[in-house]
This record gives sequence, structure tokens and C-alpha cells, in this order.
Amino acid sequence: MISFVIRLKSRAHFIVRRDDGAFIGTNAGRRKQARQRLAILIAGFFALYLALGARLVQYGLAEPVVSASIAGGAHAVASRPNIVDRNGKLLATDLNMVSLYAEPRRIVDADEVVEKLAQVVPNLDWSETHRRLRSGTGFQWLRRQLTPKQQADILALGLPGLGFRPEKRRFYPGGVTASHIVGHVNVDNQGLAGMERYLDQQGLADLRAAGLTNDTRLEPVRLSIDLRVQNIVREIVAAAMTDYQAEAAGAVILDVETGEVLAMASVPDYDPNQPSRTLPDGSVDKEYEKGWFNRISNATFEMGSTFKSFTLAMGLDAGSINLNSVVDASRPIRMGGFTIRDFRGKNRPLTIPEVFQYSSNIGTAAVADMVGIDGHQQFLTRLGLLSKMETEMPGVALPTQPRTWKKINSVTISFGHGVATTPLQTAAASAALMNGGHLIPPTFLPRTKEEAQSIATRVLKEKTSADMRFLYNWNGQNGSGRRAQVEGFHVGGKTGTADKVIDGRYAKTINFNSFLGAFPMDKPRYIVLSIIDAPRTGENGGRTAASTAAPIVKAIIQRAAPLLGVNPRFGAPGEDLLLVDY
Repeated sequence: MISFVIRLKSRAHFIVRRDDGAFIGTNAGRRKQARQRLAILIAGFFALYLALGARLVQYGLAEPVVSASIAGGAHAVASRPNIVDRNGKLLATDLNMVSLYAEPRRIVDADEVVEKLAQVVPNLDWSETHRRLRSGTGFQWLRRQLTPKQQADILALGLPGLGFRPEKRRFYPGGVTASHIVGHVNVDNQGLAGMERYLDQQGLADLRAAGLTNDTRLEPVRLSIDLRVQNIVREIVAAAMTDYQAEAAGAVILDVETGEVLAMASVPDYDPNQPSRTLPDGSVDKEYEKGWFNRISNATFEMGSTFKSFTLAMGLDAGSINLNSVVDASRPIRMGGFTIRDFRGKNRPLTIPEVFQYSSNIGTAAVADMVGIDGHQQFLTRLGLLSKMETEMPGVALPTQPRTWKKINSVTISFGHGVATTPLQTAAASAALMNGGHLIPPTFLPRTKEEAQSIATRVLKEKTSADMRFLYNWNGQNGSGRRAQVEGFHVGGKTGTADKVIDGRYAKTINFNSFLGAFPMDKPRYIVLSIIDAPRTGENGGRTAASTAAPIVKAIIQRAAPLLGVNPRFGAPGEDLLLVDY
């Protein structure tokens, strides 16, 4: 405490007495106080730097923390299981990628960031990127699924406010080969089409939402298709579309005993690695996206004369006819203002094999009339041709039929006009004609014969199936099926040439053609169905199914039969085949 002050001459001197009674001179006291203050200041700075250093060490050792704004704007992309064919060949897998994001609140100079990123990231949208950087939000995606080189180049720029998140990118090694079967995913690895979408519908999406698939290695999903056969089918239908100048084409191979789809292709198609394309003007390429349309299972068509298979099977099963029956096809049928004629008709009574061989509309209509309207509708329903097909493939189309069946409807439906079905369910129904009378839902997953029998439904008598095998074989040797015949593999089947429906009316000069084949006919193992939409030409200049759809099946069987385990069998000329009962 201060005791007193003495002024001497013109200079002030302070004598300070401490509490303990000692006196301190002015200069010495000041020096000691300065040293004390300096020591306190140094100690304070030391403590401050020590705290900052400790905090930095803590941040360096801690796990990265995603802010609430980032967590709200992005999510971890989950893993998906590999997809493989029946032999384990890879169809789809995940690749590890990174994606670039920005935290706009931390961006110092948006113009600089855009300018530098444009040097590294190809086709960067300057205006959109600038808008995102100036949004003031906590998180914005800038570019998804970058290559490692692009990531390294961006890191070298040293731009604050940018970061990377690990992601998955789906890769399809086969490209277009099985695009409509496998499908594709979006940028967040969510299934949008085909079996990819099916997997999400079976619970993969729920597992992803629960965060249970992010770092989990999932067992591969095995499909029923054979990649080797699939590649053959896709190549052949693509070539046919080009060679016959058609709008579209497709084919499917079905195991008659298990219902397994061994191959299915529809063209135009697309590359699932690039589901969409952008035109130079920045707009979406709509023409390319037409390839998403799967005509085998996601579209319905009037299948033309292939339906005569089901009409004759109906008459045989009902006992209205047998293979020795004769129907009058000598004159056209006039009904309700319509006239039913035969294409290149024989104008005489025909046996049932001749009705099938010459594809007689008149003879087939007569058989439908014998069974009756109700019986006709019930039979097609039993074969699954009038209801939505049950299978794993998403987006299956619903068949169309008249609201009320009248006699004219039954007549035209008997030869494939008036009812539209998917080609896949047409193939499944024809498998029942070949396998002893059992309707087996088609599947894209492996299935044993025992599993197939447990879910099969008997829709025909065994005798009816044996008769239909005879008719298919007969037409393969003597009728329009000869265009699909492959020496040693005994192909049978039925052509279908239908006037295409355009805007609700039949176009007389535009066809939708199909061929429904089976082989080997002594004991059929596979159904092969081909379609070709609006061909302008065909073999020998023809536009009918015999000149377009049948050659497709022939080419497929020539190349694929050995891979399917069917060995050629050559007998003496004219030797009859034993059509084995199932």
C-alpha cells in the first residue's frame, strides 16, 4: 500500500512501502513489475499455443465427422451383390469410385473453383456448378463417380471447401448382351429395371435403408440364363433387324421342363453402363432410350397364327376333334359383316394336320366353333394367356382381350387376332403343349425339375400334348416350319404372320411376324420363340414369318443347340421319330 509522497525540487520521487514495511525505490519497482508482467504474458501465450496444439492433435487423431448439413444432403451408396449367369460368368458387379462434393459455406471464390475444376472435370456445366457453389448451403454434389486420376488432379488444385465421398458404381461387363434381363441402376446404385430392380423389390432396398449393405459382401445372385447362348441370341436378332429392315426383333429360349429362361433378347436395346445419352445440344437422346423397351415380356402383341397351336390343342383336349378329323375349309366364312378367308387356301376339306400345315383360318375357326365361346375363353385362361404372367421380371405387360366375347371374337382369336399377349407367356403356354400338359411359370432364376413339378399346373391331357408334338413335327417337316429346320436337331413349330395393329386399325401392308418352335421333336427340351416387327424384306424378298421369323430360330438353334446340351441325331432318310410320352 502507498504510505506517502515527497516532492523534492522539481522532480517527483515515489517511495512505496510494502505491506511488510519495506521501502522500494521507484525505478527498481518498475523493473520488477515489468518482469512480472512479461512472465505472465509469456505464460499466457504458452498456455494458448499449448491448447491450440492439443486441439489440432485431437482433430488429427479423431475419425472424420460428417456435418449435419452434409449428412442431410448425401448418403453412403450401398453395395449390391454380383449377378452371374447359370455357369458363374459375371453379369454385374460393383466398382469402388469417389464423388466430388462442395461445402458452399466454406468456398472463398466460386469463380476460381469453377475455372480450375473445368480444367480437370470434362464437360463441367459452368453455370450450374457456379450456382451450387454460391447456394450458401452446407452440401452440394459437383460430380459423381470420378476416376482415381481425376480425384488426384482435383486434390492437386488445393481448393478449400471441396471433398470426396467413396461410392459404388455398377459395372456390366457384357454391355448390351443381356441388358433387358439384368437391367440397370441409377447413380445411387438403386435398381431401376430388370433383375436389378427385382433384387431391390426382394428386400435389398430395405437392407440398404437400414445401413446393412454398405460394407457387407453379399453372395452372388445366380440367374438361369447362359451367357454364351444369350450372346448368340442377341447377335442373331440384332442382325435380323438390320437385314430385314425391321423396326424391332427379339427371341427367347425356354426350358420346357423347368420353365427356366436360358436366353432372352429384344432389340433395339441399350448399354446398362450408359442407360441415357445426352445429345450435343444438352438434351436427352430419346431415340436411344427407346432401347429400354423389352418387347418379349413388357409388351403385348397379337401373335397371329401361332395361336392356332392353342386352338387345335383346345379342340383335341375337349374331344371335339382328333388327328383324323376333317373340317370343311372349302369356302370363306361370313360373319357379322366380316369374311374369314385363308391365305393361299386349298378350298377343300382339310384334315387336322393339314389345317395346321396350311395355316387355315377357316379350319381353325371351325374348331373354335365346335368348342364354343365359353370353352374357348376358359381354355386360354387355363394356359395363362389372358392373365398377367407370374415371373421375376418387373414391368410385365397385361394381356388384352375383348370385354365381352362374342362369336366373331372367338373366331378371330382362334387364329391370333383380337387377343394380345406377351411373347414370353406365349412361349410358356406352348411349353405346356410340349412337356406333357404342365403349365410352369417362366423364371429367370435357376430351378430344378423337382422344383418345377411342385409348382406346375396340369392344363392338358398327356394325349393332347403327344398330339401337339406330332403336329409341330409335321409342320416342321412339311409346312412353314421347314424354314426353321436344322439337320440333326428335328425342329418343329408354327409360323405366325399377323397384320400389325397401328392406332387401333390393322395395317394390311405391315406385319408382325413370329415363329414358335421346339426341339428336338422326339422329346422336346426347349421352346424357341422369335418375333420381328414390321420387316420390309426377308429371305427371297418375302415379308411373312416363314421368310423372317423362322430363319431367326434356325440360326439360333444351329449355334446354340450344342451349348444347351442337345446333340444332333441323324437317322435314315424318311425314318419316323418316336415322339416320347412324358
